[in-house]
Amino acid sequence: MTVADKTKAMANPTKAFFVRMITRDISLEDCILDLIDNSVDGAWRSEGSRPMGLAQDADLSDYSIDIIANDRLFSISDNCGGMTLDDAADHAFSFGRRSMDQHDDYSIGVYGIGMKRAVFKIGAEINITSTYGAAGTRESFSVPINVDTWLNNDVPPWDFDIVDAAHLDQNGVSIVVERLTSGASSSFSSPAFLQELRRTIARDYSLHLSRGLKISLNEIPIVGWKIELLEGAAFSPMRLQYDDETDGDPVSVEIFGGMAAPPPESSDPDAEDDGERRFGWYVICNGRIVLAADKTNLSGWGTEDWPQWHRQYSGFIGIILFTAAKAAALPLTTTKRNVDKSSEVFRRARPRMREVTRQWIDYTNQRKTSLEEAKKIEVAAAPVSIYAVKQQATVQLPTFAPKPPAERMANINYAIPLARLKKVAKELGGINLSYRDVGVKTFEYTYEDLVGDE
Repeated sequence: MTVADKTKAMANPTKAFFVRMITRDISLEDCILDLIDNSVDGAWRSEGSRPMGLAQDADLSDYSIDIIANDRLFSISDNCGGMTLDDAADHAFSFGRRSMDQHDDYSIGVYGIGMKRAVFKIGAEINITSTYGAAGTRESFSVPINVDTWLNNDVPPWDFDIVDAAHLDQNGVSIVVERLTSGASSSFSSPAFLQELRRTIARDYSLHLSRGLKISLNEIPIVGWKIELLEGAAFSPMRLQYDDETDGDPVSVEIFGGMAAPPPESSDPDAEDDGERRFGWYVICNGRIVLAADKTNLSGWGTEDWPQWHRQYSGFIGIILFTAAKAAALPLTTTKRNVDKSSEVFRRARPRMREVTRQWIDYTNQRKTSLEEAKKIEVAAAPVSIYAVKQQATVQLPTFAPKPPAERMANINYAIPLARLKKVAKELGGINLSYRDVGVKTFEYTYEDLVGDE
């Protein structure tokens, strides 16, 4: 055989390799958040794909997302408008987005792999059903996927069958996964995993939940985290908005920062304090928290004259929101649980983040010299929702008059026979004086005799 007989080197991937690669580096929790993102995007699409800023008039109270997770089954269903047949046939089930594909404005989806990656990570028997409105009527279809059968044939095209389906109760999408992977089955039967998942959803979708969106896990509603900063009594959080762009695509940036709780009494670790889970920097992309309570160099700690995070700084919360019609302009990674630190729009925001962080660091240093005064002022500040924070470029924090340096003290330590000490104590008028009191009184007696009055 010669080169003339073989002119091409085969480079086609296998389905098994492809599935393994897209699922290996994403956690089960992140997969579920990907599916929630699709439902949230559907709700906003039904509302006209509006910008996800902090406008008070946005209302998602008509929409709900219900999640069931146990050791045998996972399902997520919503009433967020549904996926159209054209969407399903043309791009929703593709592994990645083509350049000509339409993108929903102000969505969180970027790469077009979230739903497929999630369901493959969870189980092997999948059924995706959608009911949607079309020209005044309701249409429905299902995409059943038996993963084992689908993996058997690597010959392109890698299509999934679309079949007729009965209407869902409301326009929306239902995803049911059975024959769970061992990892999914084990996690979904763990109360600790479900509790942490509930906490993450409450935090990461807090802005959507505050607009009335309803999310339940195993039939128990999830209550969103109320994001508040303290205001009053010389405290006032900052709020700054400016416009930026990524490759010509506009990005709106809004930064908040201030005191969410008084700093701790001590810098020593406290097992009862959940501040390490709450305080730090938050990055929000199109309404979704993608980085929470960050204390690493990603948000600037420990870089460029910025100190490493220390428990002294607990009480501080900084929030930066990036909002863009095109999700690709946002500074987020493919898992949507971290920030792309190479993003220019994020890099340009970091100096502004540093300014508010620096103010809080300086305050906590000053506070040490006037602790009682600071505590009285701090307790008088009241929580205010970030929606109500006024526009101002810097944080307002109390300042304290510098205190005169404390007189330097010295410790004297020496050993003497106990019998001699007792005799001295008796002469000083108290046979039961403590060793310390004997030492202080003998020093004062000697000082007065040799130095005299000052």
